[in-house]
Amino acid sequence: MILETVNVSPMQVNCYILACGEGKEAIIIDPGDQLRKINAVLGKYKLRPGMVINTHGHYDHIGCDDKFGVPVYAHKQEVTMLCDPGLNLSASFSWAYKVKSEIIPLEDKQIITLDCLELEVLHLPGHSPGGIGLLMKKPRTDIVFTGDTLFCRGVGRTDLPGGDSAQLEKSIRERLFVLPDATLVYPGHGAQTTIGDERAD
Repeated sequence: MILETVNVSPMQVNCYILACGEGKEAIIIDPGDQLRKINAVLGKYKLRPGMVINTHGHYDHIGCDDKFGVPVYAHKQEVTMLCDPGLNLSASFSWAYKVKSEIIPLEDKQIITLDCLELEVLHLPGHSPGGIGLLMKKPRTDIVFTGDTLFCRGVGRTDLPGGDSAQLEKSIRERLFVLPDATLVYPGHGAQTTIGDERAD
């Protein structure tokens, strides 16, 4: 399995590229900016874009969604945000970006598959209403992508439109902290961590 982290945009977003092996199709998680850096990783492994998944709809995570010619997956509660510069906050930064690609809405507990990859959608409201995590089921079972819900020694902010601190706390407690201690956390920003380390912090 290929799993590469590409740090993009002035907001230092972690874009993740997943594939079963060289020459395969790739899942691109949160391609927020800097297409050249993302394409360099795709080219390194001769990967073809297969799909884009957004953990949520804020502008710093969606800026390159339209650059790959593939469907964009996001929780059903984030679809409007992807298409509205006011809601995704890009309008506040004189960018006014809206996703024009086909958007496929996701449901909690839905399974996303591509080749040998299998990811389970975890609805994690709090940072945004339709924020999600992605729990890997195949080929490994010890990885979760947490978007802007859970970071290394921190949690997502809730002061943006649609944020809710009580919901965020509940999402982390009931959906993430129930995972095994050794589960590797790949967050939307910052360094990797583990569920055990964050639960103990």
